Amino acid sequence: MAISFKGAHFPKDVILFAVFFYVRYSVSYRDLEEIMRERGVFVDHTTLNRWVTRYSGAIAEAARRRKGPCDRSWRMGETYVKVKGTWVYLYRAVDKHGRTPDFMLSKRRNKAAATKFFARALEVNGLPRKIVIDKSGANTAGIKTINKMLRNFGCPIPTEMVRRKYLNNIIEQDHRFIKRRIRPMLGFTSFASAASALAGIELINIIR
Repeated sequence: MAISFKGAHFPKDVILFAVFFYVRYSVSYRDLEEIMRERGVFVDHTTLNRWVTRYSGAIAEAARRRKGPCDRSWRMGETYVKVKGTWVYLYRAVDKHGRTPDFMLSKRRNKAAATKFFARALEVNGLPRKIVIDKSGANTAGIKTINKMLRNFGCPIPTEMVRRKYLNNIIEQDHRFIKRRIRPMLGFTSFASAASALAGIELINIIR
């Protein structure tokens, strides 16, 4: 997946540095504007916002398809993120070693969203042997839907579903780094900007 910088008024390296700095460290756009100015780059915080929205998600998507394999035992859950005063849902999964199979921001927390997330995760990671979830009915229905689809395609062994909240502590703990990172960002103004910034944050976590 090629990322085009056509039409950008700053060098690619400057844009990538700014995007990386924003998703890696706990800064606001105004903080980043000041950091860039100290390095001799005069760029408005609204332009920085556009860079993150345009490039962060694209970079994360390209990297997502090239990341290394994960263990076949997953822990899955979702956490809340506020966008323009409304709560949306960040679906996330980690394997038993803490590596991230996938993530997805959704406006809804229901069977359709859970099914979409599982299908997306399977696309780049293959079939997990086991998924541990809490007692969410939507996630239960999502896994059952995926298993039914797999049976229809001739897959004889379904993914085992384990519904034990205490076994899912690893994903609950992993949510915390998202909360720490987005707190200084002072909220998201659109779903697109939230999805792009969160994708960049997740990518940095995967790289780490």
